[in-house]
Amino acid sequence: MPLPVEPPVAPMLAKLAPALPSGRFAFEPKWDGFRCLAFRDGDEVDLRSRHDRPLARYFPEVVEAILQLPTERLVLDGEIVPAGPDGFDFAALMTRLHPAASRVERLRRELPAAFVAFDVLAWGDGSLLEAPFAERRSILESLLANPPPGVVLTPATTDERLAAQWLAAVSGAGVDGIVAKPLDAPYSAGRRAMIKVKRERTADCVVAGARLLPGADAVSSLLLGLYEDGGALRHVGVVTAFPAAERRAIFGILAPHVIPLVDHPWREGFLIGASPLGRLKGSAGRWTPDMEHDWLPLDPVLVAEVAFDQVDVDRFRHPARFRRWRPDRDARSCHLDQILLGTEDLDRVLALAG
Repeated sequence: MPLPVEPPVAPMLAKLAPALPSGRFAFEPKWDGFRCLAFRDGDEVDLRSRHDRPLARYFPEVVEAILQLPTERLVLDGEIVPAGPDGFDFAALMTRLHPAASRVERLRRELPAAFVAFDVLAWGDGSLLEAPFAERRSILESLLANPPPGVVLTPATTDERLAAQWLAAVSGAGVDGIVAKPLDAPYSAGRRAMIKVKRERTADCVVAGARLLPGADAVSSLLLGLYEDGGALRHVGVVTAFPAAERRAIFGILAPHVIPLVDHPWREGFLIGASPLGRLKGSAGRWTPDMEHDWLPLDPVLVAEVAFDQVDVDRFRHPARFRRWRPDRDARSCHLDQILLGTEDLDRVLALAG
């Protein structure tokens, strides 16, 4: 007999909101890993990504952990997250997606992963898609009352004040916000039926370069830098989103600060695209002196306050958002430690959110 819910299934999604909602909601940490639907039918486990790509071959330890559950027929919604002593590192987690079996076997030991479950779509021979979340959560708690190593039940609360404390305590350390789920809502596959809230972080960054719109005196993106302890200016990300009318105005602000490349801290090149995540949209990516010069060097004296969400080691995962110029800020005082996060492991994050 096939499972009552089988792939492909588009996971239920969340829409961004500025604050936690009030009312009949359950609040959970928003994990920063790989979204994963886990289908188990007896001795077979199928792991699928948000876009229905198979993941089981890359995470054999997660497959083995789900096979240790006492329930042989079920479908879980969750997140694959790092579970090793080195803590959360999304870029490192990306390296697990390697086609070579020998590499998969080595990485499962060096960068082990776990499955954090936060919903159940089917149990036994019955679908739970139409059941309200409060009922699904109760069933999930029962199924994972004593989970094997490698499977974790995500914390949840209906207390908005406690959820706000979680947002302040663990946001950015493997958890990038809070998800609010209506207690009476069914599982709406593929729809943004939940609410997510992220704590916005800001940093004062050096505007060290720009890319221009083709054939126009208008800015396409700003290249951001922060100073390392040794004094080097590290390229950490970009700002790309500006209203059309502001792109020319910003170019006017930057024009007096254009300098020859030979006088720029990045004259020997820079690299922001060598991440497992690939090149950051809008960045100059990788540049070395032997390549075509496709960005405008600026005297590193201008400072802008930008907002950002996730950081991968020492760079913004997504384009930052421009907030304001900081003429009162000395560019040399803009250090990399503004964006660095302490490394948290899975157990500590669960304890903080428990």
